[in-house]
Amino acid sequence: MSEKSKVQFTEREALFYHQTIRPGKIEIIASKPMATQRDLSLAYSPGVAVPVQAIADDPQKAYDYTAKGNLVAVISNGSAILGMGNLGALASKPVMEGKAVLFKRFADVDSIDIELNSEDPDALIEAIAMMEPSFGGINLEDIKAPECFVIEQTLRDRMNIPVMHDDQHGTAIITAAGLINACLITGRKMDEIKVVVNGAGAAALACTSLIKSMGVRHDHVIVCDRSGTIYQGRTEQMDQWKSAHAVATEARTLEEALVGADVFLGLSAAGALPPEYVKKMADEPIIFAMANPVPEIIPDEAKAVRPDAIIATGRSDFPNQVNNVLGFPFIFRGALDVSATAINEEMKIAAAHAIAELAREQVHEDVAAAYGGEVQQFGRDYIIPAPFDPRLMEVVPAAVAKAAMESGVAQRPIEDFDAYRLQLKGRLNPTTSVLSSVYAQVRANPKRVIFAEADNEVVLRAAIQYRDFGYGEPILVGRTQNILDLMNELGVPNPESFQIENSMVSEHVAPMVEMIYERLKRRGYLERDVQRMVNTDRNTFAAGLLKMGVGDAMITGMTRPFAQSMKNVRRVLDPAPDKLPFGMHMLVGKNRTVFLADTTINERPSAEELAIIATEAAAVAKRMGHEPRVAFLSYSTFGNPEGKWVERTRDAVHILDDMENVPFEYEGEMAPDAALNPKVMALYPFCRLSAPANVLVMPGLQSANISAKLLREIGGTTSIGPILLGMEKPVQIVPMTAIAPDVLTSAVLAAAGIAD
Repeated sequence: MSEKSKVQFTEREALFYHQTIRPGKIEIIASKPMATQRDLSLAYSPGVAVPVQAIADDPQKAYDYTAKGNLVAVISNGSAILGMGNLGALASKPVMEGKAVLFKRFADVDSIDIELNSEDPDALIEAIAMMEPSFGGINLEDIKAPECFVIEQTLRDRMNIPVMHDDQHGTAIITAAGLINACLITGRKMDEIKVVVNGAGAAALACTSLIKSMGVRHDHVIVCDRSGTIYQGRTEQMDQWKSAHAVATEARTLEEALVGADVFLGLSAAGALPPEYVKKMADEPIIFAMANPVPEIIPDEAKAVRPDAIIATGRSDFPNQVNNVLGFPFIFRGALDVSATAINEEMKIAAAHAIAELAREQVHEDVAAAYGGEVQQFGRDYIIPAPFDPRLMEVVPAAVAKAAMESGVAQRPIEDFDAYRLQLKGRLNPTTSVLSSVYAQVRANPKRVIFAEADNEVVLRAAIQYRDFGYGEPILVGRTQNILDLMNELGVPNPESFQIENSMVSEHVAPMVEMIYERLKRRGYLERDVQRMVNTDRNTFAAGLLKMGVGDAMITGMTRPFAQSMKNVRRVLDPAPDKLPFGMHMLVGKNRTVFLADTTINERPSAEELAIIATEAAAVAKRMGHEPRVAFLSYSTFGNPEGKWVERTRDAVHILDDMENVPFEYEGEMAPDAALNPKVMALYPFCRLSAPANVLVMPGLQSANISAKLLREIGGTTSIGPILLGMEKPVQIVPMTAIAPDVLTSAVLAAAGIAD
């Protein structure tokens, strides 16, 4: 198989992403109320004087009264940005912002990026050391070797908070986790394996040091750089960090070193490991080819000469991805939660073992789906967990925190680890992990999505991203030249490679007209009416393509109101058998998601329809990682106040009561505060919900649509939707105000069959 390329995109698209909405990727949001004069008096003068004095009296109180205990600085001087080299501090800012976003996304760690304009190690050390009062931890990033070794070690000695250079230790920890499992599968012991490390940069030497700390013998590791093996007595291109790993060996080249070797750890350059070198390794060789974007050897090339090999890379399009995001967010999470004074070897080893053990556990359905359903359990192609496995948040920080306590660097020990794991689980909204797995699932099972309004720039951007990110092939509906001109404006290479369906010239028009006319001829339509609709109405034409199997899913909505788009689609497509079409919004907050239905279609649903909506919405909530708790909303809570419009809601509850084995909690009729506020819910001890509701079934379209749009405009949540459910084919209708990421999300949800 030929090498698969990484995600591709145009330079304009990347710049547009970082510029749109608001420049950059982060913002500061107040965590306390700031609405009244009293709020401001407490937040600042004079109320702030009280915690100031408390911290002056006891510095540990800073972890109680400020954000220090959950705040990490991501610091770089831009001297080694990704694989791009020394481009300077300012140029590193997009990367550091991205790292800050990953901290928040994966471990709920607040992070601020700091770019320091100096290549002088002493100046950097002084600047960073003076920041200690501000932060609970320091993440060093993209600082070139060998300066990074000096900077990190000096700061670790001087500072009383965790300091970690992730380029070194993040890669080392994930590599070590994979090595633990690869040895387990092949029946090897760490103190017996022979390892060849190709590369002598920061990450390579950190990997070497860590695996030695975990039991690999010093004399069983040969490190190679551009000049060959690092052997005792070598003088050229040497420094103190390389010298620490010099061994007595007759081998002088990588090829010679690999003879009989059990493990290859590559952090070097593309193609550095030719297949003929792999042939010389021991049986069942373990190969970590982690050069990016192109590894030292493509897995298929290695498998061709050694089918028994276990192979990991830094790439997401091959099994066993060594991805730092598996480590650094959770390592800092555990370190912060015990106010650790350092991240030591014991904590790194604990993280590696926790990650390795997680890979050996039964794989979640969501994780398996992300691999196309092929990987169901621990094995040669699954020695490292997937980055979006939600269990990482529970197991890795706990292991790190426990190691910090046992090694004596924890200032605030955890007393109840069961409670701590529950707290960790509650920090993140499971929807974010499930959405990540949905994206990966579609990438593993690409679909053809019809974009009905492809001559709209927002839609076209989303369609281009859909293909570039590997989700499948977009089918672009619109006037051919208009779409090509717009793609040229966007700088899209090879626009002719996209499939464009123009209703004026498409070969599908004639059979489509025949199909739709047969459907509508007894509903007042003449054949010429159908011909005109197919030629001029993009939604009719796109829905016809979907009905005929030209595509697998369809996206529309940017140029017409939802109701009009839905009317056009319904001329061609039917509801799914025994299903009720309705719309649902997902309101995604920091710690929870609320599903709101029906927000788009059924104006005054009957009790039976409300019961169906509840059942189908609960199924989607379940798929999105939540245990559904359904509340049938009303202005009345259990009969107070009385009213004539609540009977349908009550009857819907009775319908579910009469059904057997309803697989979710439900209750009603309830006002929103009774459904969502635990204090109000406690006033009704007979309420059957075990916790606040997360699926809200609205009594009618008027209240539902108003609520969804109101929350989208003024709420502090991310609104996804409306998601259209209950149709015979996957169709999603986006809001007219959607931006390209919204359209892309809807396309991926449609391709994943989220509404099935």
